[in-house]
Amino acid sequence: MLVEVRRLPRHVAIIMDGNGRWAQLRRQPRTEGHRRGSDAVRRVVRAARRLGIETLTLFAFSEQNWDRPPDEVEALMSLLREFLVTERDEILGNAIRLTTVGRIGRLPAMVREVLDPLVEASASHRAMTLCLALSYGGREEIADVARRIAQCAASGSVLPSDVDESYVSKMIPSMEFGEVDLLIRTGGEQRISNFLLWGAAYAELHFSPTLWPDYGEADFFDALAAFQARERRFGRTSAQVRESAPSPSVASHVQS
Repeated sequence: MLVEVRRLPRHVAIIMDGNGRWAQLRRQPRTEGHRRGSDAVRRVVRAARRLGIETLTLFAFSEQNWDRPPDEVEALMSLLREFLVTERDEILGNAIRLTTVGRIGRLPAMVREVLDPLVEASASHRAMTLCLALSYGGREEIADVARRIAQCAASGSVLPSDVDESYVSKMIPSMEFGEVDLLIRTGGEQRISNFLLWGAAYAELHFSPTLWPDYGEADFFDALAAFQARERRFGRTSAQVRESAPSPSVASHVQS
């Protein structure tokens, strides 16, 4: 699959779905599916870094995931810690900025003690931003912002007339990385599951049947090629899009 490297999406977000089903199909514990899913994270992060994707946001753990069986939650937290420890050198060595979005305060101390130093150590890196959505929910994020805006209005530091789309966007933590251009969901399901609801308003959606532990570079290239084949109108007509398009130029391609 050919991908034009000069027309890459700037911000790619992925709902990494299918770990549990992958394990069940093989009559293995769900935790093994999550462990194999960590390998897929490494593959996709490396591919995105090599291509030059600016921001990659991964839905690693939702607010609703806290309701899963305690042993599965504990295993997920252990795998998250293991990933952060084993990938630290690669993240720092490749000038990747690691950051997070979500209610990070809910994460256990064993995760925070390796997560926080890595976020701080990589803060000045600019080669790529890798954002982990942890204890995250899109509705929760918007509700938290609405609460802060209400508090500001109550204190008189902001007027109701000041609150427009631009103001809200600046208040939403996940919008620090800009709007999502391409949102990928693996595992065959076709929903966005409370992920980046504000930032993905105009995202192109790509649903892959591949279960996350099996997801690889070729699947990622397929999603990028599908994105590049679409016309993004943002409410305009096709004729308006064509009129505003830059003149065609020679572009490099990569092939999966």
